[in-house]
Amino acid sequence: MGKGEKIFMQKNRVKKAVIPVAGFGTRLFPATKVVKKELFPIIDGDGRAKPVILAIIEEAISAGITEVGIVVQPDDKEIFQNLLKTPPKKELFAKLSPHNQEYSRYLQDLGSKVTLLFQEDQLGYGHAVFCAKDWVQNEPFLLMLGDHIYASNSEKSCASQVLDVYEQVNQNVVSLTTMSAEMLYKAGCVTGVWQLNSILKVTQLYEKPTIEYAQRHLHVEGMPENEFLCMFGLYLLTPKIFDFLAENINQNFRERGEFQLTSCLERLRQEEGMAGYVVQGKCFDIGLPDAYRQTIIDFTSAF
Repeated sequence: MGKGEKIFMQKNRVKKAVIPVAGFGTRLFPATKVVKKELFPIIDGDGRAKPVILAIIEEAISAGITEVGIVVQPDDKEIFQNLLKTPPKKELFAKLSPHNQEYSRYLQDLGSKVTLLFQEDQLGYGHAVFCAKDWVQNEPFLLMLGDHIYASNSEKSCASQVLDVYEQVNQNVVSLTTMSAEMLYKAGCVTGVWQLNSILKVTQLYEKPTIEYAQRHLHVEGMPENEFLCMFGLYLLTPKIFDFLAENINQNFRERGEFQLTSCLERLRQEEGMAGYVVQGKCFDIGLPDAYRQTIIDFTSAF
């Protein structure tokens, strides 16, 4: 195999993304009684109103992902099928502007890259990820949160940046952002050692630490005393993660009543190693009322 061929294979290694959206969205009740939070509208940089899930799928496709698995509740199959697989009725299509007719065709093409996966019982985020095991098979994959959208500060999308780091280090990658100590209660946090290429060698992951714990165990050298590295919401993972998730599920090991992901990420780090990368971009959360309201204000102007 020639050197150029080897590089080509490496760059085309990651082709699948997983987006779990099978939760109940209880923090956005009662709106989520009738509309899934992943279908809440946002306005993109082109001024187009679209469901959040479309922005997440487009983020994946922008990174060269060719197959997207969306983990949904079985009862929600028809909703996502209608959005991503079913063309508009002729009467509706005829009333669309030429620009929107073109976008409708684009939407069908996007939908052809999507596979719907099912979480029969809502047993936590880690369990939802595990439901993608058979579809992912033995491949590295991009894991994306279903209630976060992204805007890059560079020419490359946020997801593209994470895949680029994976190609450099050839191991698990967790995307990172800086966060003040006062915000740690809502985020997963990491610590580690900076490498020469400005990539962090992660030495611990910890879910929603107290400020005291973070100051004692999670501070990263060179950062201000009151700032920490927290998870940005994009992960490049090897299929080994499913072994640890399966073990927790089989042993009924739950955290806060559910099967979680972060403790399995920590075991994955111990087993295979993990790199951390501070993304050049912003992450917008739509999972809480105040956060969603702010996203509506800020997201469009982020481009």
